[in-house]
Amino acid sequence: MPSLLDLRRRIRAVKSTQQITKAMKMIAASRLKRAQDRVVAARPFAQRMQRVLNGLAARVDPDAHPLLRTPDTGRPLLIVVTADRGLCGSFNANVIKTSVQWIGQERGAAGVSLGFVGRKGRDVFRRRDVEALFEQIGIFQRLSFAHAVDIANAAIDEFVAGRASRVQIVFNEFKSVMSQRIVVEQLLPIPRLEGDGAPGADYLYEPGPEEIFRDLLPRYVQAQVYRALLESNAAFFAAQMTAMDAATRNSTDMIDSLTLYMNKVRQAAITREIIEVVSGAAAT
Repeated sequence: MPSLLDLRRRIRAVKSTQQITKAMKMIAASRLKRAQDRVVAARPFAQRMQRVLNGLAARVDPDAHPLLRTPDTGRPLLIVVTADRGLCGSFNANVIKTSVQWIGQERGAAGVSLGFVGRKGRDVFRRRDVEALFEQIGIFQRLSFAHAVDIANAAIDEFVAGRASRVQIVFNEFKSVMSQRIVVEQLLPIPRLEGDGAPGADYLYEPGPEEIFRDLLPRYVQAQVYRALLESNAAFFAAQMTAMDAATRNSTDMIDSLTLYMNKVRQAAITREIIEVVSGAAAT
């Protein structure tokens, strides 16, 4: 049976941990609001641009631009978006699990290329001796569109050079504070929207299609990567806030249980001392 001193020390330790989880929950809640606002602001443009470009890709000749056609050589490239920190429930584990399943479907790590955004995913695959094509670490503290441009340009260079047969990105999509969804989305080649418009329909381009595609298609990839980063950032704060709230409630239950047990131990000690005094008095 532990002593009263040990129980008091353990209760103090749990209370200290509870203060940390409460503080982390409040910080995550405050940052979630800003991250959620950025996601809501970025979604309409990214989704509308995705519909327009997918419909455009279904109507034009794939040879009109390198980002529209599928290379005959190269390996699939997967961009894995995780967080730089933990204490967020299954946020990182779900992305890593989905990535491992995707790699298995593509005939193993030797048959794919990987790019990493976030320290957690990079560290897990580094321990498995998986080489990273590129990595972006610590960008979520001050996330900007420039980070998405760097990631998208790296993927575009691999695709255009023929070293990547296609490019996909896996991330947590923010649905609500209590719900996040794992998404594996194709970036390159530009997905073709099936059944959109009349067969053989075409656009009138002003200026020419080459100039429009040269400017618009890279911007499309950058916008989709930026949306994925914003979604993942908001989902991380939601997952962390939920995890810290559960940890705080669990610590409260633990404190109550330890306090009850400590009171029982103290009462037993008092009872034992009373019995010893009474027995000593009776013996005299």
